[in-house]
Parts: sequence; structure tokens; C-alpha cells
Amino acid sequence: MGDPGLFTPHSVTWQMHGDPMMWIAGVRALYLQALHPRAVRGVLQNSDFRHDAWGRLMRTANFVGTISYGTTEAAEKAGARVRKIHSKLTATDPDTGEEYPVDEPALLLWVHCAEIDSYLTVARRSGLRLTDAEADRYIREHRASARLVGLDPDTVPADRAEMAAYFEKVRPELAAGPEAREVDDFLLRPPTPRLLVSARALVWRRVAGLAYAALPPYAHELYGRPAPEPAVVDRRLRAAGRLLRAVPDRLRWQLPPKHIIRAMERLGPGSRPARYKLGR
Repeated sequence: MGDPGLFTPHSVTWQMHGDPMMWIAGVRALYLQALHPRAVRGVLQNSDFRHDAWGRLMRTANFVGTISYGTTEAAEKAGARVRKIHSKLTATDPDTGEEYPVDEPALLLWVHCAEIDSYLTVARRSGLRLTDAEADRYIREHRASARLVGLDPDTVPADRAEMAAYFEKVRPELAAGPEAREVDDFLLRPPTPRLLVSARALVWRRVAGLAYAALPPYAHELYGRPAPEPAVVDRRLRAAGRLLRAVPDRLRWQLPPKHIIRAMERLGPGSRPARYKLGR
């Protein structure tokens, strides 16, 4: 038996992160993360987001795949790379001129919680069966991923109640400033080769629209764009989940960088992520 990694095949993370709805959840996380002015400045002031957005999204997906399904050594190395990069970066508040490090614990915590909340929310609302205990366990498991990016695990929410309390506490700091508007505009109209413009209108805008609709109501209020009623959003998420889950897992997992395929080769066929292992 090879190294099972940080989470192991028995974790909620192992079963959940192989679900195709995680892509929509990732876009929801971007929308949510952009509502923290200090956090989103750290991204926009330190990256060519508009010209390398797809590369950035794929690097983020690769990081999540590595820490979810890679060896312990691979996960630790990925975390060390992220911490090293963040340690060298600063951002500037345009109103006050304050310069601050992008790896402030409060900013890292916001990014972490927005991501984990998005994964869990979209998974459950789209029909992935998780018990309340499994949802709490998933949040608790990701104290490990929080540690990798430089957070003290003891300061990170460990269940749904603590996560809800965190969001309630941080809400006064959130705003849809110019940087959030830029992210919103990008997600609605990402740069696309001319031959794929029609595909962007047909597919991507639906993905981004569904991710936006899945945000909490206060986020819709901040962005100033309405969304359908929650029951309507739930129906659309479940429909998307049925459609995407109809694609055979083995086919989806063959796409690079093949984290799940490599994990199954390392640990054997019994390590295969499976939705039926949840919600019991």
C-alpha cells in the first residue's frame, strides 16, 4: 500500500473532490473571495489575471488535486511553494496607501473559508448526498489544507456552526469594490479565442451564472445583481449535477493532470472515489 496522502481514501474529501460539480463550486468561490477588498487586491495587484486567468485557474485546480489525492510529500511541497510565493507579495490600499502582505492570516482565512464553503454548498445543493456529520467532517478535514497555506489549524472553523459564525463576523468587511467588479466582469466575459466566442456564450455564461446564483443572498446584494429564488437555484444545480455526473468518472479522470488516476494506481482499485460512499 502506498502513501495515502493527507486525507486518505476514507475521507469525505477523497469522495467529494472527484465530483464534477467542484468546477462550478470553484467559480462560486472566486465570486465570494472577490468580495473581500483586501484579499482581492492581493490577487489583482500581483498577477496578470485577465491575460492568464485560465492558467491561474488550472494552477489552483492542480493544487487542490495534489493536496487531495497526492502523496503526503507532494502535498507538503505544494503547500511550501504557495507559502514561499505569498511571503514575497504585498498589496496596496489605494485609499490609504497602506502596504500589507498578502499572507496576512485574516486574508488567508477568508480565501480558505470561501473555498471550502463553496465546495460544500454546491456539492450538497446539487444532490451529492452528505450527512450533516459528513459535512462537519469535511470542514474539519480541511484544517489540514489551511495549515499548508500558512494558517494555524486551531484558528480555522472545524464544523458548519463555526463556519457560519465566521461568515457572520466577517460580513461587515465585505464590499463589491472596483476589484470585485473587475472579477465579476471577467467571469461574465472571459477572454476567449474568436472561434470559441459562441461556446463562451452557450456554455461558460451558464456555468458562471449558476455559480453566481449559488452565492448567499448577501453576496447578490453586494454585487447588485439579482438571482433566482433559492429553490429555483437548487433545481438548476441538481439538473447540472445529473448532467455532469452522467459522464463516466473514468473518462473525466483521464483529463490532465490525472490526480485521481495516479492515486488509484498508487493505492489500488479500492481507493476509487465514489459518491455512494457518502450519505450513509
